[in-house]
Formats: sequence, C-alpha cells, structure tokens
Amino acid sequence: MKLKKIIIALMTALTFYGTMDVAATAEIADAKTTKVYKSHLSKANQKAKNWIAYHESRGSYHAKNGRYIGRYQLSASYLHGNYSKSNQEKVADHYVSQRYGSWVNAKKHWKAYGWY
Repeated sequence: MKLKKIIIALMTALTFYGTMDVAATAEIADAKTTKVYKSHLSKANQKAKNWIAYHESRGSYHAKNGRYIGRYQLSASYLHGNYSKSNQEKVADHYVSQRYGSWVNAKKHWKAYGWY
C-alpha cells in the first residue's frame, strides 16, 4: 500500500511539473541538449520581439510556411537543421541584430512592409 501511494505522488508531481509554462520566460531550455539561451533584451525590445513572433507564427515554434520555420519564420538555411526553441531564439536575435540593430527597428520595418 505504501508503494502505491509513493507511485501516485510521484506521478502527480511529474504531471504537475510537465504542465508548467516555461516558454513564457526569456530563457528557453532545449530539452535535447539541455542548453539554455538567455536573451538580454530591454523591455521594449522583448515586447517588439514578442509582437513579431505573434504576427509571424502566433508564437508557435512549430509553425511552417514553405522554407520558413518556427516562431520567427526564419529561413531553414539560417537554422542549419536545428529547429530547437533555444536555437530559434539565438538565431532570431542574431539575425535581427545584424539586419536591423534592434527588435524595435525590426518591428517598425514589419509594420511598414509586412515582413522583417
């Protein structure tokens, strides 16, 4: 009887742990490699980044549109076959930094042209 209670408690704890929403934070853990990518963005840039993610994919890391993949609809060639959440975040930050200088500027471009 004691073993049954332990198993039930363990299963309950694992179920609760599995339903926690980790993606709401700026830290994204990649379950396959256990690497964590943390973006160091200002509140304005994080807000613009979230706005773009919503308008590109409704925030889904699994969205696909032809050769565009994930939350930020990046070209598959940018992701080099690694579609993990962590890599999508890192590559998107790098892309925006190089092309626009900031997510705020990328959002301005998106609003003007419908893409970034």
